[in-house]
Amino acid sequence: MNCRAGNRGKGRLERGQSAIEFALTIVMLVVLLVGMLELTMFVYTYSALANAAKEGVRYAIVHGASGTSPSGPAGIPQIKPWGACNISDSNTDSVVTAVKRYAALSLHSTSAIHVFVCYPDTSNSPGSSVEVSVNYLYQPLFGLGWPKVNVAANSAGRIMF
Repeated sequence: MNCRAGNRGKGRLERGQSAIEFALTIVMLVVLLVGMLELTMFVYTYSALANAAKEGVRYAIVHGASGTSPSGPAGIPQIKPWGACNISDSNTDSVVTAVKRYAALSLHSTSAIHVFVCYPDTSNSPGSSVEVSVNYLYQPLFGLGWPKVNVAANSAGRIMF
């Protein structure tokens, strides 16, 4: 009889234990799920920017020597990620347009994407090299006080035509 009385008292003390364990587990699972989703979106953003940079290089490789527009991206300081760049006779406007057009297909805001085109050789003639750098300030999907991260992708190639 003492055994039954002891079991009844113990059950009263553990009455809300499973509800508290469930609540703690659900909170941890939701945080893990949101973190995984945020990481997936970050990797997707990097992948989209890297592919946009490659598309810009492809465009410059094919259209490099035929372009004559000498200006770079408007209102953005020219950052030279690879060293010295010669932009005086480069076709940067059309390359920037090609990169932003490709990046728009990934549903990213093209106004926040900064594209830098660099022709390190003396001109954009066949045989010269071209480098494209794409920068984007990634804003977390859910916010939650997470910092904004600058995502950068670079690509380089040789002008063929």
